[in-house]
Amino acid sequence: MKALQLAMPLVLALSGCASVPLKEGGTLSSYSNLGASKGSLSKSRTYVDGQSLITAKTVSIEPTTFAFSAASRIKTEADRTLVSNAVDRALCVSLSDKYQIISSDLSADLNIRSVVTDIVPTNKTMAGVATAVTLGSSAVLPVSVPRLPVGLGGLAVEAEAVDNTGVQRAAILWARGANSIQNTPRVSEVGDAYSLASKFGNEFSQILISGKESKGLNIKLPSGQRMKSWLGGKPKYVACDAFGRSPGIAGIIADKIGAPPQWTDRRPKGAAPL
Repeated sequence: MKALQLAMPLVLALSGCASVPLKEGGTLSSYSNLGASKGSLSKSRTYVDGQSLITAKTVSIEPTTFAFSAASRIKTEADRTLVSNAVDRALCVSLSDKYQIISSDLSADLNIRSVVTDIVPTNKTMAGVATAVTLGSSAVLPVSVPRLPVGLGGLAVEAEAVDNTGVQRAAILWARGANSIQNTPRVSEVGDAYSLASKFGNEFSQILISGKESKGLNIKLPSGQRMKSWLGGKPKYVACDAFGRSPGIAGIIADKIGAPPQWTDRRPKGAAPL
């Protein structure tokens, strides 16, 4: 009985996950090539013309935008910018493993366009409570208690890569909700969406790099340039500086204590403050 009582919080936590459906935003040049929905944590429908990607050398990334229905769910433009910039930064750094990244105003072999089609705001009050519980438990227990499975946020994005003639060469519909185990609470409406934005960027990038659909968990060690960028260092290509740099160690600490992402997010030089 005692073992069952101890296990109950974990069972409840594992069942906690924000529900975010896959949805078409009407911004892709075509939806007809997309396959069936796959995945459990991240749900996606994808298309990739791997043969056409073999000869691609350069990539440009247009700034991510919000569909009207998604934008209306987040109160401030500053919070929306945090999420869109996190998508672009993750795409830029990850794609640098294979492609040369150039400015979006130049002609590239592939042009990436992404749109946030849905967003589930994080409940800031519950995120604060969850942070307090987690930090408090870590002070008295060998391991901290998982996040409370309430007030979780989520994100849905659609994106495509088109060649320099406008032909779609890869596309994705993607959605993921935060869960109690993997996503630490941050006291911000976009706390969960901000962290999930990076997961989307990494997943779509791997499809474009490999030229095939993702097979699930990717256990490859990150490249040296990705580690450097993740720690807040200079990116491999200067074009990636248009999306700012990773918060690095400061961001990891802020994440652990539940601080809003704008406290540590490193915006592009010259960008308006959040």
